[in-house]
Formats: sequence, structure tokens, C-alpha cells
Amino acid sequence: MSVARSERRPRGELSRVLVIDDEPDIRELIDLTLSRMGLAAACAGSVAEARQALADGDFQLCLTDMRLPDGDGLEVVRFIAEHHAQTPVAVITAYGSTENAVAALKAGAFDYLAKPVGLEQLRALVKSALRVPGGQHKDDQLQSLTGESAAMQQVRGMIEKLARSQAPIYISGESGSGKELAARLIHVRSAQSVGPFVPVNCGAIPENLMESEFFGYRKGAFTGAESDRDGFFQTASGGTLFLDEVADLPLAMQVKLLRAIQEKRVRKVGAVAEEPVDVRIICATHRNLRDCVDKGTFRQDLYYRLNVIELRMPSLRERMEDIPSLVAAILKKLCGDAVPQISAVALQALAAYPFPGNVRELENILERATALCSGAAIEAEDLQLAPDEMGSENHGRGSETLDDYLNRLERQAILEALQKTEGNRTAAARLLGVTFRSLRYRLERLGIE
Repeated sequence: MSVARSERRPRGELSRVLVIDDEPDIRELIDLTLSRMGLAAACAGSVAEARQALADGDFQLCLTDMRLPDGDGLEVVRFIAEHHAQTPVAVITAYGSTENAVAALKAGAFDYLAKPVGLEQLRALVKSALRVPGGQHKDDQLQSLTGESAAMQQVRGMIEKLARSQAPIYISGESGSGKELAARLIHVRSAQSVGPFVPVNCGAIPENLMESEFFGYRKGAFTGAESDRDGFFQTASGGTLFLDEVADLPLAMQVKLLRAIQEKRVRKVGAVAEEPVDVRIICATHRNLRDCVDKGTFRQDLYYRLNVIELRMPSLRERMEDIPSLVAAILKKLCGDAVPQISAVALQALAAYPFPGNVRELENILERATALCSGAAIEAEDLQLAPDEMGSENHGRGSETLDDYLNRLERQAILEALQKTEGNRTAAARLLGVTFRSLRYRLERLGIE
């Protein structure tokens, strides 16, 4: 099958976009829009034609419809992810087909558009996709996630993958485990790095101000609105909006947030028309969102829309081997070149402490210790660790439920086995004394890549 090439393709070395749709009118519309943006386009009407086009040349972006005569868009997404990993792909879905969009994002799609295709949204998506980093990156920024444990290596690997997508991300983990740091790293390594990173603590905003804070307002919309003002969505346009403690949002605001995420449009308080926004959503909470859904305090549809991809930040108890390197990094941050020594006894005391507050608590402990230290080195007494937390029956568990505690131990054992076998699952199953099928089930249940 031949691939229809754009007759309006500009001369010169331009970014090339592959457009896959079985409707000639849609192909023509997208082709014309891309041409006016100074981009070269190639058009295909089926999965087979798309594969042929990909074999014939390189593309900097692929746009594919979900419904094709000889397959579906997910086939294209998976094929590109496997054979052309540096090419971002976005899918075009029927209006209201959220399930298809989420499935495509989980399969590796960069983003999605809903039919009828809005030209403003199309142009914003294309501009964002063409900024996606395609080569190897320096590791400087990721090294701010200190530690070489299996858990932290997995986190860094996930951040590399997530940075290439526009998919909404849900970062789970206990307070103090580094959720905002992970969100910032995803932002700075993504196409949105040219835009702002806007962190919002959802639990700190009064309920009666939420809509105006998130979406902005027009002059005269209410008493005190003396001029137009942008909200968090407009401020984060072109960048990333980080919603921390998203479980604290009231149900009424959850409905509005769901619409803004799905439609990629917001309406200011007092305005008549909606305006498009180009924002990548990352959310986090220390609560279990699934439990909040079961209790009726968090909308199920919003949960599935936000939890397209989950990044779990391990607690410090799950990576105690990282404590020496964390201590060195934190003391360097606190003291600069005049880093104090820390005694072996003090390090042993830290290794025996359960850290309910995770890395944030470790930083607070060391900051206090540097102020109290009177000798040449930080000693165990300078740490002022709570005696009742040391060697208690709940050592290593903190405030975890029994299920969370057992899942943590199981996860740690599996990650260590995979690290020892260099990712060989068959060998890891043999090392753990379980069948390969049992290991595969556990990997899926625990969300281990």
C-alpha cells in the first residue's frame, strides 16, 4: 500500500509528522494545520500504511485515530513504543471515549485529542510533543533522588519513562517520602520544562475560594474582584500543575476538576466562554485514594482519570541501605563545605530508627543535630531520637496497616531478587522459591515494572 504524502510539504529539513486516519477530511484538516505550522506531513489511512511509512523514514510525531479499517490505534501506539521509542504518538478518540484515551496513555501514548478535533488544542499538542527530549540525558537532576537501593533505581527508571508522556500521573507515598521532588524531576525532564511548575496544596485552600483559585475570575464576578485574574490552570499553561494532597478536594470541586482535565478547557468565574489550557497534571497524596473512593469521599471517575500511571515513592524504611548516602547529601546541603563528621554509633542509631516522617524527618533530625553538636563529630545523643521509637514492637512498620507492611516486605524481597538476577524474572522466581506464574501475578499486584 502506498502512503499519501502531503503535497504542501515545505522544503528543507523540517519536523515530520505521520497522520493516520481513515477519513480523508480529517487527514486534510490536520495536514493543512501542520503545513501552516511549518511542518511536513505524511498521511496514512490504515495500520498497514502506517507501518510502511514508519519503515520508510523517521518522524518526530505521530497522530493516529483509534478506529482504523484493519486494526486500532493501540496497535500503532504499541508498535511505535517497541520499534520507534523516540517518536511521541498521540491518539484521536471519539468524543467522550475516556476509556480509550486512558488505555492509549497506559500503552505509551504521549497525549490524546477528542473528536471533533479543535485546532487550538491540536496546535498546542503538536508544539508540546515536538519539545519532547529524544536523546540521552545527563543524570545530574535525577541524582537529587539520593540512593542506590533497588527501590530508588526503579523510581528513577519510572521518572525517565514518565517524562516523555503527557499522561496524568498519580504519585503515592507517605508524607516526607519525596513526592513533590519526584514531580519536579518529571517536569524538568519533560517537554513541559520550558513552562512553569505550579505546586498547589489542595488542603490549604478554603472551599469557597477553590473555583476562583483554580480557574481564575473576571472583573466584577464577585465582591472584591477588581480586575481579571488567572487561576492555577492558566498560570501553569505550557507547564505542569502539581496537585498535592488531592484527596482533600471537596466533591463539588472534584466534578469541576474532572471536566477541566477531560476537556482541557476552563471557564473563569464570571466568564461566559471557556478557554483552552495546555497543562500536564501530576497529583499526589499520602492517603490511599482507592480507600477514599470506597468511602465515597473521592469520585471514582476522577480517580481513574488521575491514576492513569502511578509512581509509588518508597518509604525510608524500605530503603534503609540508602541512609549513609542520604546523611552525606543532607549534611552537604546544610553545611556546605564544612561538613561535620558523624560517628558510627550515630549512624547505627539512625539505621535502627523507623522514620515515620521519612526523608523529611531525617533532614530535620540532622539539622537539629548540627546545631546541638559540640564536638568534632555528630554523636548519637545529638540526634535526640525518641527512645520509645527505638526497638519498639512496631519497629519498621510505623503507622502501616498489616497489609501495607506485608506488601512492603514482599515488594522489597522481589526487587532485591530482580536486582541480583539483573532483571531475569525466571531466575528471580527460582531465587524466591515461587513459580514464574506466581511471580508474574505478584509483580502485577504490587505494580512493579
